Amino acid sequence: MTDYDSKGSSRPSRRSFLAGAGAVGVAGLSGCLSSLGGGGGGGGLDEIRVAYMPIYPDMQYFVMQEEGYFDELGPDVSGKVFSDGPSIVQASAKGDFDVMMFGIVPAMIVMDKGIPSSITAANIRDAMQILATDEFAAMWEEHGNEAFAKFEEQTGRKFKFGTFPPGSVPDILLRYWLEQEVGVDPENDVEITALAGAGPVRQALLSGKIDGTSIMEPVPTIVEARGAPFQSIAWAGDFMPGQPAAVTLMHDRLREENREVATEFVRQHRRATRFVNENPETAAQHASTVIGEEALPVETARRAMDSRASAFISNPHEIESGAKIFADYAQQARKTEQELTVEELFDYGVWDSL
Repeated sequence: MTDYDSKGSSRPSRRSFLAGAGAVGVAGLSGCLSSLGGGGGGGGLDEIRVAYMPIYPDMQYFVMQEEGYFDELGPDVSGKVFSDGPSIVQASAKGDFDVMMFGIVPAMIVMDKGIPSSITAANIRDAMQILATDEFAAMWEEHGNEAFAKFEEQTGRKFKFGTFPPGSVPDILLRYWLEQEVGVDPENDVEITALAGAGPVRQALLSGKIDGTSIMEPVPTIVEARGAPFQSIAWAGDFMPGQPAAVTLMHDRLREENREVATEFVRQHRRATRFVNENPETAAQHASTVIGEEALPVETARRAMDSRASAFISNPHEIESGAKIFADYAQQARKTEQELTVEELFDYGVWDSL
């Protein structure tokens, strides 16, 4: 296997959502990288190309790579790391990737753009936390939903969030939380700055350039370990139980034309999830190895495993209700042209066959 870097529980009803970010542009679909040859099912792939992100919601990738689970698949596996979901969306327009492990909203955008693919596994649920400065957290504790107005009144400026780019899960969830849970207009009552991935978000928090963020592990644990004055003021598991985050999206040439290999990939994904839950210390070591020990020391990686936002799963049925909500938001926010249905989003057949 090879690996190389790129440059660079549900709500009872869906709610309306307004977001001002522009749609993510994607070039036309063309090409197919994986060459056909001998192998299991429908022609077989010589190579499986995986796009992934250096974040905890892609933990199964770290384990499958480091534990050698990819060796069970037959075809070679090569991975390419991207800083954020929208970057994978843009790269996927060429049809280069057989598997994409990233946020559910970018996955929806890929499908909406006509790239033949379906979600075959979930990676994690309830993964997002809203962080704010300690000073604001005290204000939040005292004033609740009025805290953002109080902040602007006292500082003479709007509260500044920094999170992943528009169309990402952290961005969409932040806007949902502000509008639906807090009653704050994300466009007029606060400032939301797009940052290119977990690294820039972490740096902005540690340098005090932003007042808060919507983010997944291990960033909250890293920030805490560095002694930065930030804390969690909200968790997706409280206000959107079953919140979908990262998923495993499969191109149809793997999912349909090479069904046996696709099924084996999901089987190893499930095996990796079990490994993570039964061996958190080793899984933390793997995360540190793949992400980079300088960026994520092993000790910090292990602490992040104990976070309530580190709920690793494989069963795609667990995020169905949340996926409906996100599909609604993605369409209303004009990230997708149509509101995708459960049938269009998921291929449960692979998982159910296990």
